[in-house]
Amino acid sequence: MSHAPAPEMLAKTETLIEALPYLQRYAGKIFVVKYGGHAMGDAALAQDFAEDIVLLKAVGILPVVVHGGGPQIGAMLKRLGIESRFVDGLRVTDAATAQVAEMVLAGSINKELVAWIASAGGKAAGISGKDAGLVRAVKVQRTTRDPDSAIEQVVDLGFVGEPEAVDRTIIDTLLAAGIVPVIAPVAVGADGHTYNINADTMAGAIAGAVGAARLFLLTDVAGVLGKDGSLKTDLTPAAIAELVADGTITGGMIPKLETCVSAVEAGVDAAVILDGRIGHVMLLEIFTRRGVGTLVRRD
Repeated sequence: MSHAPAPEMLAKTETLIEALPYLQRYAGKIFVVKYGGHAMGDAALAQDFAEDIVLLKAVGILPVVVHGGGPQIGAMLKRLGIESRFVDGLRVTDAATAQVAEMVLAGSINKELVAWIASAGGKAAGISGKDAGLVRAVKVQRTTRDPDSAIEQVVDLGFVGEPEAVDRTIIDTLLAAGIVPVIAPVAVGADGHTYNINADTMAGAIAGAVGAARLFLLTDVAGVLGKDGSLKTDLTPAAIAELVADGTITGGMIPKLETCVSAVEAGVDAAVILDGRIGHVMLLEIFTRRGVGTLVRRD
C-alpha cells in the first residue's frame, strides 16, 4: 500500500517551505493574535489557524493567542433563558451573565483552542487574565446621549471591564518553556469582581505590555475599505483620524482601529486587521509583499 502524501498536502508543505525565509526574520519576536469571529465555529479554519500557530512557533516566532467568544456566550445565555442587551457593542453583564461568560470563555472555548493546537503538533496552555495576576481590570464607564434632550446619561454595563495593568510574568514563563499561551479575556478588578473584557482590547493591551512585533486581529471582514471598496493596506494614526472624520471608517471598525492605534503607540511594531475567514491568513500577511489585511503603523 502506498503511503505517498496527498497532492494537496504536498502543495501546502511546499508553500510553507517557501514562506520560511520570510518568517524567520521574526525569530525571537512575540506575535499576539486575537482569534475570534465566525472562523471560530469552522473546523477547517480552526485547523488552519492551529497549524499556523504551530508553524510560527517552529520558525522561532513566539505566538500568544487571545480569543473571543461572543456568539458562543450568546448561544449559552439563550439556552439558559438569560436575555442579552448591548450598549455600543458591549454586552451588559450582570452577575449571572458574568458567570456564564467566564464559563464559556475560560472553559469550553479556551480548552478547545488548546486541543486544536495540540492536534497540529504544538503545546499550548489555556489561561485567563485572572491567572498569576496577568491582567487587572477596571470597570468600563459609558455614557449615552438622549437624541431629544441631548442630555448625557451614564450607562451601567455591569461586570464589563478593560485592562488597567498587565503583568507579563506568566506569559514569559510559558514562552520560555516552549508553550503557547491561549488567553481568555476575563480578569479581576481591584474590587475583587471578575470582569468580562472585549477580546480586541485585551489583545491590544497584552501586545503593548510584551512589546510585540505584531498584533493580529482576526475578524469577519477583509480590513479597512475605502469608499470605492478597495482595501486600505497601510494606515497611520493620522490617516485613520482623517478616514473617520470623512465617514470612510464607521461602526464597529472604529474601536478595532482604536485598539490598533493604542497598541502601536504602546510600542507594538505594527497591528494588522485580517480576515479570519481566509485559510492561513496570517502566513499570507507575513510573506506576501503587500499583505492581505490592513496594517497600522506609527506615523
